[in-house]
Amino acid sequence: QVQLVESGGGLVQAGESLRLSCAASGSIFGINIMGWYRQAPGEQREFVALTTSGGSTNYADSVKGRFTISRDNARVSMQMNSLKPEDTAVYYCYAVRFGATYWGQGTQVTVSS
Repeated sequence: QVQLVESGGGLVQAGESLRLSCAASGSIFGINIMGWYRQAPGEQREFVALTTSGGSTNYADSVKGRFTISRDNARVSMQMNSLKPEDTAVYYCYAVRFGATYWGQGTQVTVSS
């Protein structure tokens, strides 16, 4: 089992920045992918960014150039710059280990205009 705990959400104004972090614990050996999804009110959960154990990264088009994901062993972080009101959502950290996906509880990010 893998446990994920997110931190760093909050309320900011448009154009400001936030940094999200997620720490994995438990059976962390073999975690291949770590990343983030988000879910806005009334919307489906959507992919935001991921990083692999090999150092590859991938981003949703909506955040390319504004968000940067990084990983240090069992911790993944995401620097979010130039935030927009449409970035408002609950952000969920996830990890993939031997084909199983694990989720954190989520952290709220609210961007006011």
